[in-house]
Amino acid sequence: MRTRTILHAFLILALTGGVSAARALTQDELVARIKAAGYTDVSDIKSTAEGTTVRANKNGKQVRLVVDSSGQIKERN
Repeated sequence: MRTRTILHAFLILALTGGVSAARALTQDELVARIKAAGYTDVSDIKSTAEGTTVRANKNGKQVRLVVDSSGQIKERN
């Protein structure tokens, strides 16, 4: 449970770029936002220096996404 709490805190910090007055997205909200953008089968969520990376499918093709600290979703090759 402690590891999960630490991972959630790390994800929130990664999404906000540090401590911010704005409320960070939870993992469930992040997945919901990605699905609302037309992606399915969201998995492999990881925090990186560039943002939160995610694996998902769109139009039958697997793609790698990066969600930056402002919540923008970008496809990566």
